[in-house]
Amino acid sequence: MYGNSAAKYKKTTIACPIVRLSACPPHHQNFYLCTHRTNQPDLKFRKSHLILLSLFSGALLALGWPERGFPGLLFIGFVPLLIIEERISRHPGDFIKFSPLFYSYPGFLVWNLLTTWWIVNSTLVGALLAIVLNSLFMAIVFQAFHFTRKKLNNQLAGYTALVSYWIAFEYLHLNWDLNWPWLNLGNGFASYYKWVQWYEFTGAMGGTLWILVGNLMVFLLIIKIKIKNQKSKTGVAGILQTSKFVVQYSIFIFLWLAIPIILSMIIYSSYKEPSNPVNIVVVQPNIDPYSEQYSLPPPVVIGRIMELASPALDSNTNFLVAPESAIQENMWENELSSFSSIQLLKEAIPPYPGLNMLIGGSTYYQLAPDEPLQRWSRKFTDTDGHYYAYNTAILINSRDSLQLYHKSKLTPGVEILPSFKGFKWLENYAIDLGGTVGSLGMDSVRKVYTTVNTVKVGPAICYESIFGDFFSAFVRNGAQIMIIITNDGWWGNTGGYRQHYAFAHLRAIETRRSIARSANTGISAFIDQRGDARQATNYWVPAVIKGTLNANDKLTFYVMHGDFIARYLSYLAALMISAAIVMAVKKKYF
Repeated sequence: MYGNSAAKYKKTTIACPIVRLSACPPHHQNFYLCTHRTNQPDLKFRKSHLILLSLFSGALLALGWPERGFPGLLFIGFVPLLIIEERISRHPGDFIKFSPLFYSYPGFLVWNLLTTWWIVNSTLVGALLAIVLNSLFMAIVFQAFHFTRKKLNNQLAGYTALVSYWIAFEYLHLNWDLNWPWLNLGNGFASYYKWVQWYEFTGAMGGTLWILVGNLMVFLLIIKIKIKNQKSKTGVAGILQTSKFVVQYSIFIFLWLAIPIILSMIIYSSYKEPSNPVNIVVVQPNIDPYSEQYSLPPPVVIGRIMELASPALDSNTNFLVAPESAIQENMWENELSSFSSIQLLKEAIPPYPGLNMLIGGSTYYQLAPDEPLQRWSRKFTDTDGHYYAYNTAILINSRDSLQLYHKSKLTPGVEILPSFKGFKWLENYAIDLGGTVGSLGMDSVRKVYTTVNTVKVGPAICYESIFGDFFSAFVRNGAQIMIIITNDGWWGNTGGYRQHYAFAHLRAIETRRSIARSANTGISAFIDQRGDARQATNYWVPAVIKGTLNANDKLTFYVMHGDFIARYLSYLAALMISAAIVMAVKKKYF
């Protein structure tokens, strides 16, 4: 019965415009005569090009990343991914539902791999989890953007969704247990901090917004050029019409990129620090975290620190700063002053009565039987008692009491496990990024030290210097100078410690606080309120530096308001995804 019909359609097979099998007439499907079958090899070839575009995007983002990349590339790093999403949106029949996730994932994987591969120096499995999972989270954001654009059927709403979803994702990465804001886009200017002096108003989220909108503008220019070329007349008139449009739109893009940089340079050149000098000595003892940190006896560790520091100390020295985890004596806070490390450091105070020592160590606190337990409590193996373990910054001076701050932005996997169910298995694959290993306790308040004969200081420990709003809380609580203590030796001589150091420039600008940075090894330095660094030390070299930093008690707009951009856009993201879901349900059931 299909004989004549089959012959008819065989003659018109090449002209058939149908590319989806489900849309073909039944007789086409029965006789396999649709052109989508003859075009299948070309379709596969085009999809392979989408993979190449995705990889190119990842390479651009990696080449734009600190500390050796050029951040101008970040403004075009998402363009290949946007081209992929545009192709999927215009030809939905060629792709499955989750194609945006599948095609964007290779690019995000390349970006994560090329910029954070150094985690492997601590743990292979941990590095794989960090790189693979973070790439997946980014691809999910891109899939959500495509879903919203499709369901709302509006280009402006779709691209607004991309910006709000991405910033909401970065905000989440600053505030949940699996926090990993290392690749938040605003951090990309850490080595070109003179471009972003306006972070004192917006924080690093302003940089993320700047980059995302810049990418969208470049992408839309490419799309509009293509449309103009299709619609315009051929010949000289058509070429002139397209060229005029390209010039006008390119000028607009140039202004979007150039004006913030120009304003930043003006702020940089005109900013004057208030004169309030504080004299600081910073020690870089260079203790190997793998072979020495947990085995050297306290007298050797303290002796190494004081041997470096002593020639630089004088009666005018206000602070002596030593790095994170320098003391590994397993000191109990219930009787902290009785431990030999503390006693040895106290013995160095009398010749310098105005000296304040800040040093990192591992401390423990034994709970009384009636004290409530926090989720990070540990149980003694031989009794029913419980205790807390901390990564601690200790301030020692001529006063009898010691001041303690416990690290509170903990490294996921190595220092904290997610509080929600289903992630207990991560304990077997701890992502070792430095510091004290294990489930640690936290402080609920960003403590600021009161000192002898000088200003108030805030102590940020290692990973905490990545979190802009969190770091600013020390300043809101009264810190006039910030001190970062860290142990970057876990990562080897890689980009890891250099990136970590570079991010401190952004914190100085956001808060307009001078920073003294002490690394066990890596880069110790003095960073002023404009982000300029002095006396930066070399990797894997014992060193001591002596300098003067100016204190400041004024609060920047960002310190007062925190990540307001992220908060507002997170609300917008919630509204947009809700609207997209409602439209999807309405279309399916009503």
